[in-house]
Amino acid sequence: MLLTFCFSVAALAAPDLTSISASATQGRERLSLDRGWLFHLGDIVSPEVKGHGASYGYGKAGFAWGPAGTTYDDGDWRALSLPHDWAVEGPFDAQENLAQGYRPRGVGWYRRYLRIEAHERGRQFELQFDAIATHATVWVNGILVHRNWSGYNGSNINITPYLRYGDEMNTIAVRADAVPMEGWWYEGAGIYRHAWLVKRAPLHIVTDGLHATPRLSPQGQWSIPVAVTLKNGGKAATSAVVEVALRDPSGALVATRRSKVQVPVLAQEVVRLPLQIAKPALWSLQQPQLYQVSARVIQNGTAVDETSLHTGLREIRFDPEHGAFLNGQHVKLQGVSIHQDHAGVGVAVPDAIWAYRLRRLKELGANAIRFTHGAPAAEILDMADRMGFLVMDENRNFNISPDYMQQLEWLVRRDRHHPSVVLWSLFNEEPMQSTEAGYQMARTMAAAVKALDDTRPVTAAMNGGFFAPFNVGQALDVVGANYQVDAYDKFHLQFPKVPFTSSEDTSAFMTRGVYTTDQSTNVFASYDDDYASWGNSHRDAWEAIARRPFVAGGFVWTGFDYRGEPTPNQWPAVNSVFGIMDLNGFAKNAYYIHQVQWIKDQPLVHIAPHWNWAGREGQAIRVMVMSNAEKVALRLNGQPLGEQQVDPYRMNYFKVPYAAGKLEALAYRGGKLVAQTAVETTGAPVRIELVPDRAELRGDGRDAMPITVRALDAQGRAVPLADAEIRFSVQGAGQSLGHGNGDPTSHEDEKGPTRKLFHGLAQLIVQSLDNSAGELVVEASAAGLAPARLVLPVRAVTPLPSQPASAAPFNTVNYWRISPFSTTRPDPNQVLADFDMNTWEYGDPPMLRAAEAEKSGYRIYRASFTPRKKLADGSGVLHFLRVAGRAEVWLDGQLIGRKDDDAAAPLRVTLPAGAGARQLNVLIEGRQGQASGIEGVVRVEPALP
Repeated sequence: MLLTFCFSVAALAAPDLTSISASATQGRERLSLDRGWLFHLGDIVSPEVKGHGASYGYGKAGFAWGPAGTTYDDGDWRALSLPHDWAVEGPFDAQENLAQGYRPRGVGWYRRYLRIEAHERGRQFELQFDAIATHATVWVNGILVHRNWSGYNGSNINITPYLRYGDEMNTIAVRADAVPMEGWWYEGAGIYRHAWLVKRAPLHIVTDGLHATPRLSPQGQWSIPVAVTLKNGGKAATSAVVEVALRDPSGALVATRRSKVQVPVLAQEVVRLPLQIAKPALWSLQQPQLYQVSARVIQNGTAVDETSLHTGLREIRFDPEHGAFLNGQHVKLQGVSIHQDHAGVGVAVPDAIWAYRLRRLKELGANAIRFTHGAPAAEILDMADRMGFLVMDENRNFNISPDYMQQLEWLVRRDRHHPSVVLWSLFNEEPMQSTEAGYQMARTMAAAVKALDDTRPVTAAMNGGFFAPFNVGQALDVVGANYQVDAYDKFHLQFPKVPFTSSEDTSAFMTRGVYTTDQSTNVFASYDDDYASWGNSHRDAWEAIARRPFVAGGFVWTGFDYRGEPTPNQWPAVNSVFGIMDLNGFAKNAYYIHQVQWIKDQPLVHIAPHWNWAGREGQAIRVMVMSNAEKVALRLNGQPLGEQQVDPYRMNYFKVPYAAGKLEALAYRGGKLVAQTAVETTGAPVRIELVPDRAELRGDGRDAMPITVRALDAQGRAVPLADAEIRFSVQGAGQSLGHGNGDPTSHEDEKGPTRKLFHGLAQLIVQSLDNSAGELVVEASAAGLAPARLVLPVRAVTPLPSQPASAAPFNTVNYWRISPFSTTRPDPNQVLADFDMNTWEYGDPPMLRAAEAEKSGYRIYRASFTPRKKLADGSGVLHFLRVAGRAEVWLDGQLIGRKDDDAAAPLRVTLPAGAGARQLNVLIEGRQGQASGIEGVVRVEPALP
């Protein structure tokens, strides 16, 4: 069979581009697509395909059924903004997977409408999803355009060929299948990172096509061998000038280069323009200085595309004897491993909350982060660059099949310009790590990484197999070890020339605010005595690393608690207790243990536990003192209790008979008091306090802030045992995103109006509204406590460039059939055989015909549609935006409207009530020598008021 798509007299001719040449040369726009989505929780299964016509259409581009198609009625779907994680909204369920935090996941659908103006025809359009959990399928205008099989990598989809312009809306549909798991931790569900629409000129720089990774030559000279990858999406070979520029951290221009390039049609070309840097300003942990590299594509004296990135000049080296060196200076990796969920929001973590999390790690003294076990959001690496962290960038899937190699290569291309990234990690704890097949896979993956970036070493997080005849370590630049303290010395002895680091260590258990372990209630004391059988205490793990110069450093498991993997607990425990901090970023004792070990330039002292032990008067309380001084001493109510030399690895412990009052810890260096702290016995809680993380919010609809919630006694002291249920109200220029309290057994609704304090603390997360200014007002109340009111200024800012959200309370009638021309009036309701695919043509507006053979005559335009439920009750109209010629409109065999003149004009016809599929036939009579047909889009829409 021959399927004909010729539906206008000029259909085989190239479109006239003269009217769009200006738009086609517009510069790049990267527009947020976070707003305007519709969501349906649960899968939607389309009816079984039966019949010849339906089967034939089902296999054709643009004919997707159900919610993947253009005509689906999503009028009752939930409106929301991205990022979105539906799993965190669901209830806890003991029958669900403990690894995923006992949360149901399942399948969800997203749809969004997109209007592209006619004058933009000729530009190139790319749809970008930064991540979707977990398996994603994407349709544009009923055409399947993309599949992705990981929840950690981004998808960059060229949608230019599929777009419709002007009055006809574009439909984006995404099916997110979160049933498949990639990990044994909470992974969330849905489009949980940002979405974007990128518009570019026909000749443009591809996504991640600006390669600018600095290099230091053996002679000590710095350069950036810039490479720019261009693509020509136009209709003819074209030439251009590519210009690159380098600006130093102060913004001063320090180098430029230009080169001509010729790019064939639908092809790519790489332009290489190395830049030399005479007086480099180096990127370091203390001074994370960033250069800007920009690239422009110039045609006929006009810049048609431009992009830029920030990078840093720094040398990283891993020595087998002495560990890591940054810019020639020794540095011990004081690192943490972290997952990507946070209290109240799941994995849909706002950028501002990520900034808060990284700031907490900086205050901890951490200088390195391992993002486990998959690619982080790009915005987080930008923060790591600016804040001065060293990053182990970890690939999710250990697999060399094409899909997974593309994920690895995407990671390297996207992240290779970041100075914070100092290690590429191929995997975490793979059972094949000590097999020949595993070695061959690692070897192949390492080679792929090196082909894209050979300036950083490749590692992997191995938990064994180091001494097997075949093992992946033989393919690595730096061997990473998880929980192999007993093998540190053996490995170094056997492989003295192989750089080595702890890639994961510790796995200690600690519940914030708890000081007695009771596994029957799933809680662990905060004295650092409890840890996994394969792990170590925080103190032991760091001591093993710190005492061995050849161990480059370590990455504590974990920086924060995370949902799922509640090891060694089960229901009702729903999240881990490995964290140095809890799920909110509130410090546990582990925080202070590492802080005094990692921060050397300021004197510190911390004391635990709290000092509220009513009923235990005279009983010995185990007191833990953590300090980086030389000596610590205790006082209770002004009376000295003794002093100890500081143990920098083990910390210091005292037995103190309990008496209400004030317990003080004093730290000394050289006999001088350099730091002190205290815990006090508080009274009963009497009022609520709300403590914002910052002074104001930006009114861009994206800025978010954690607010600490606690209860104070009559003297204004925080009560460490307070457990009141707090009720929240958020009004004004913002909204609540959710809340948490760090209780690993809490089953409270993270999006609900209330949250209990857990050992005195809870956290509320608020976010500004779009284009807002004024005040965000938070009110908190609880039984028996004086309420609190917090007023946060919301500052007006320039909104993020966004593609407007296009509402679509209408159907667009698509998939038309067009009868042969007839000089005699045909029956407008004639039946076309289900198996006849060739007698009538296919087409969509504009379907404009010139009179054939200088004769007057007729054509029938036929389509079926199902009106939205809200328009099927007789309140809708069929709106023909433009019809040329005389017309009769027939619906389900009944004449419902007509047009009695030849001139092209709009036509509105009331839609009779009726549910289900409707059959629309339009008989158009064309006069001799005049054009006739359906010239504009046909919609089913609400009647005019």
